[in-house]
Amino acid sequence: MNGTLSVPGLAYGGDYNPEQWPEEVWAEDMRLMREAGVNLVSVGIFSWALLEPSEGAYEFSRLDKILGLLHENGIVADLATPMAAPPAWFFRAHPEALPVDRDGRTLSYGSRQTFCPSSPAYREAALRIAGALADRYADHPAVAMWHVHNEYGCHNAACYCDTSAAAFRRWLRARYGDDLAALNHAWGTAFWSQWYYGWEEIPPPRATGAVPNPAHQLDWRRFCSDELLSLYTAERDVLRTAAPAVPATTNFMVMATFDALDYWRWAPELDIVSNDHYLISTDPEPQIDIALSGDLTRSLAGGPWLLMEHSTGAVNWQPVNRAKCPGESRRNALAHVARGADGIAYFQWRQSKAGAEQWHSAMVPHAGTDSRIWQDVVRLGTDLKALAEVRGSTSPAEVAIVWGWDARWALELPSQPSGELRYLDLVRAWYEPLWRSGVAVDFVRPDADRAELSAYRLVLVPSLYLVDDEGAANLSAYAERGGTLAIGFHSGAVDENCHVRLGGYPGAFREVLGIRSDEPFPLLPGEPVALSGAVPDGATGSLWSERLRLEGAEAVAAYAAGPLTGVPAVTRRAHGSGAAWYLATLPDPATLTALLDRIRGEAGVEPVRTAPPGVEVVRRRGRDADYLFVIDHSGLGADLPVAPDAFELLTGKETSGSVTVAPGDVAVVREPRGQ
Repeated sequence: MNGTLSVPGLAYGGDYNPEQWPEEVWAEDMRLMREAGVNLVSVGIFSWALLEPSEGAYEFSRLDKILGLLHENGIVADLATPMAAPPAWFFRAHPEALPVDRDGRTLSYGSRQTFCPSSPAYREAALRIAGALADRYADHPAVAMWHVHNEYGCHNAACYCDTSAAAFRRWLRARYGDDLAALNHAWGTAFWSQWYYGWEEIPPPRATGAVPNPAHQLDWRRFCSDELLSLYTAERDVLRTAAPAVPATTNFMVMATFDALDYWRWAPELDIVSNDHYLISTDPEPQIDIALSGDLTRSLAGGPWLLMEHSTGAVNWQPVNRAKCPGESRRNALAHVARGADGIAYFQWRQSKAGAEQWHSAMVPHAGTDSRIWQDVVRLGTDLKALAEVRGSTSPAEVAIVWGWDARWALELPSQPSGELRYLDLVRAWYEPLWRSGVAVDFVRPDADRAELSAYRLVLVPSLYLVDDEGAANLSAYAERGGTLAIGFHSGAVDENCHVRLGGYPGAFREVLGIRSDEPFPLLPGEPVALSGAVPDGATGSLWSERLRLEGAEAVAAYAAGPLTGVPAVTRRAHGSGAAWYLATLPDPATLTALLDRIRGEAGVEPVRTAPPGVEVVRRRGRDADYLFVIDHSGLGADLPVAPDAFELLTGKETSGSVTVAPGDVAVVREPRGQ
């Protein structure tokens, strides 16, 4: 985190929406927050209509009281700018600010984020109330951080109105140096008679009769992310001018259901990176998604970060909203801390009795304090106090996974060789064996420079369909200098403009991998292909196969059936002390695990600590000690050897060389450095 949050130890709290409740409830809230150990709450996130009842007329008396109460009770505020939910009066005055979908329908207000990100009227109104809040509360002793907006792009990542179209054209002119010929080349507009002779001819990629231009769609995704980022930086700058010492954040959504924003571009603009994460009810092992999200968020932050939202129990926005099992909420929260979070917060403090999220769980549920959820909330507060010394510690890793939002967007555009490829699924398939083995992982940008890559023994590229020349050169140089590089199928296929790299596949990586493919053979769902060679018996591949030949690499495995029988499916090319691997299919989980075990073994990568199946072990590194988080997901419990002078923080007990984790429980062990 570039900014510093002024709370002792780890932050703990949630979204606090007292405007939903009578004032007599507020005193009880303060008492319960103290009981739970809450020291940080987000305030005012959806209060625009109450703070500004009419244009330019502000009503701050309620917020004054709330901030005063928090300060009196030793709780700091993450004070929000309430721009995620403009009031009805704004849209009555400015109906042109309503968003338009790709089919041309104007959407109504009546929920949240019902605005066009390019609307000048919205921007003016948002900056006006941000300025009013900054002027009034910049020096308030309760205000520890600014919470800008809320979940940018969650519901309005794209607007297709004429105002957005004009903003898109301005963005394109800046991107292509006001050179229309450069845009025509980048977009390949000679195809299907799409050549543009004037900037005013270019629309957003609205609904059309056939497949839209992929480069057009990709630039649109980039524009939409940048347009929302420009709103964030404008609001942040207003706040920073009034209160330069108060850090600003906005809550990312690094989670399975959201891909609208390029957070590599966003993260440097935040003083403190914060993230929201929610479990997906249909995920049989959501703890893996928590870990992946936490590792990616920590990598975006370049160190510790803040969990701004997750849930104590069920959410309200999935087809079936599963409640959490006993101990699950605690394991979830402490898993985020293990992955670098220096604070844990929930949506929300008190469960709403009305409104769209009335069935979303909270720290104080409908049942009140006579509930398991409240008991869990109080226990977690005690846990986080016991872990205060963990704050600021780092998370060392020897493995990096390349992650790119451009590559994700491009891979999932229509008219691919296979519509079955999902970027997150491919990355998770490679991440999961590392998680099960207890191997620490960072994520890096596709254009990570050579110095950054050199910090890792192993760099994995599960899917990088799109890569620019610089990124491809850096990854290739990493392997050629002796690093161990492993690349998944259909990577390096196109450049930053979605132009196919000619001469054979995998495009940008042919030379470093020592292979050449002339044709992909995608596999139908449910029709795996058998594999043979240095792989487990019964090995299969799914999703993809391709006809390739060796040009300096050696075959590790081959297709054992179908039209490509005998063709290499997994290859390895030696580069000094390192190697470059290529997986031309998605091996079954056992086979992929065996391959990654071999690859990381060659690279000299070891797990944080060997543990039984289902026991997650994560390390954070402090100045003088390591902190081992041991989380039992198996329900069986485990004994784990630790340093003889280690100390278990949650129980406050010495360990005598071994720590016992009860079924479904968590232990956090301090080990002096070097043990």
